[in-house]
Amino acid sequence: MDQSHITKEGIRIHVREDFAGMRKAGAVASQILDEVGPLVRPGVTTGALDDFITRRVEELGVTSATIGYRGYEHASCISVNHVVCHGIPGDKILADGDILNIDVTVIVDGWYGDSSRMYVAGKASIKARRLIQVTHDALMKGIEAVRPGATFGDIGAAIQTYAEGHGMSVVRDFCGHGLGRVFHAPPNVLHFGRPGKGPVLEEGMFFTIEPMINLGRPETKVLADDWTAVTRDKSLSAQFEHSIGVTANGCEIFTGSDRFFPDLG
Repeated sequence: MDQSHITKEGIRIHVREDFAGMRKAGAVASQILDEVGPLVRPGVTTGALDDFITRRVEELGVTSATIGYRGYEHASCISVNHVVCHGIPGDKILADGDILNIDVTVIVDGWYGDSSRMYVAGKASIKARRLIQVTHDALMKGIEAVRPGATFGDIGAAIQTYAEGHGMSVVRDFCGHGLGRVFHAPPNVLHFGRPGKGPVLEEGMFFTIEPMINLGRPETKVLADDWTAVTRDKSLSAQFEHSIGVTANGCEIFTGSDRFFPDLG
């Protein structure tokens, strides 16, 4: 692979050695998400879950990318039920059947590891289980489309086709992003689109794919706190996120875990 450089679209092409840094950062983010899982149960507050995550970040000797980011004060975003993303941890007590996304980003030796996944407090409804399954599978369909020579439109189309084929909608207002030694960088990774459109994927690109899928309509609104995004129709929303790197013949998932998919209760 050539030396690190920037494409005409502003996307950094990383060198082979950079994969090791992303692998390490992704593993720490995944470890923390693994460890918080057993704490998710009815009666627990989202603030208590974030307190645990904050403590583990400190104990592992890494840095939270979100504490202090644009004034944000927490080591995670925790988005419950109809919250699409950027839910702020606090006094909310989880009830039986609540579904929630926990999103963690850590900095390890200068590299950013960013991942989120779904959890269930108690036993999820049939509709919620189906939403979580379809959202996970839509993410994996997007990842399957990643290879040099494909386009970002191919990724979005794969996700959109799968989700809408199951009667669900794809959120348009938020997207995945490039990352590496920075938290957010080009490209914007849309979770909808047309095959063959958008920048062409090249070996060495690092980015997240993080589809948000709704049981109802795709529209969202941001609450007065300027962070929390919710579905306008109050329908349930789910999200899964991996950080990946494009390889010579596909991609590497930096944030993989055999506990990435939740126990649905």
